[in-house]
Amino acid sequence: MTTAIEMNHVVKTYGDFRAVDDVSFSVNEGTICGFLGPNGAGKTTSIRMILDILRPTSGSIEVLGHPVASQVRDRIGYLPEEKGLYKKMTATAVIAYFATLKGVPSSVAREKARELLDRYGLSAFKDHKCEALSKGMGQKVQVLASIAHDPDLVILDEPFSGLDPVNQEVMEEVIQDLKSRGKTVLFSTHVMSHAERICESIVVIAAGKMAFHGSVEEARNLLPSRVRVRGDDISDLVLRLPGVQSVKPSADGRADVLELHISDDTDPQLLLKQFFDSGKSLDTFEVVQPDLHEVFVHLVGEDAREAADR
Repeated sequence: MTTAIEMNHVVKTYGDFRAVDDVSFSVNEGTICGFLGPNGAGKTTSIRMILDILRPTSGSIEVLGHPVASQVRDRIGYLPEEKGLYKKMTATAVIAYFATLKGVPSSVAREKARELLDRYGLSAFKDHKCEALSKGMGQKVQVLASIAHDPDLVILDEPFSGLDPVNQEVMEEVIQDLKSRGKTVLFSTHVMSHAERICESIVVIAAGKMAFHGSVEEARNLLPSRVRVRGDDISDLVLRLPGVQSVKPSADGRADVLELHISDDTDPQLLLKQFFDSGKSLDTFEVVQPDLHEVFVHLVGEDAREAADR
């Protein structure tokens, strides 16, 4: 499969400080990749190097088959972390303007702008000045401005930041629509739930260093499953079962449900058999896969827990 982005042993230093430290990963064409990490991990610096806004201290970067992104800038859409719009321009005019900067004829750009505003629920605001838009609507307009020229590669830096849940869903829809049309999307975030729902691959970076690169399923497999059980008089038994490392009240808050943390090589189905063999009756037996939030905390450490908001 052809890669849209290839980073090889990339380092970025500022004096003695290594903002990005030997980062290597690739993003396949036509896929959605989440670039995950706590605030200050080096995500934005990496994105700026991919876009040739910053030059790496060492290492190499290839974008859409070219050694420098500026050679293919008209095929790239970019939403920066620092959002901003021309306040006196209408939503339609802003989107059309950015499209013309990428070579789209003016008449086509205005038609495309109106089409995008219709598609993503902003029809009533086509002719509103940007200063009259809410923060969420303004951010959606800026995202649409970054894709109005129909780029092959779209890079979004913290696109969900500041959006309410409804607009976050719209943002996910925009990203999935891009993929359905064969586009490649790389987006950075520290909110795991978005990456878990829509990404095929993820890159996790912490303190400038690579912590993980692979599929969401491969990330989940880094941690063992948990088992939730409820039954009569089983408290003593669960502590004696082979492979059970700890027992806690269920994290979902259900009364009398116990959560068993098991070792990597423990088969949950063998645990179930042991319950039956013991003669104990169960009314709940659930195998729970770790979610991306748990994996993230495992990879980057407890200190970053507050950055991995659900």
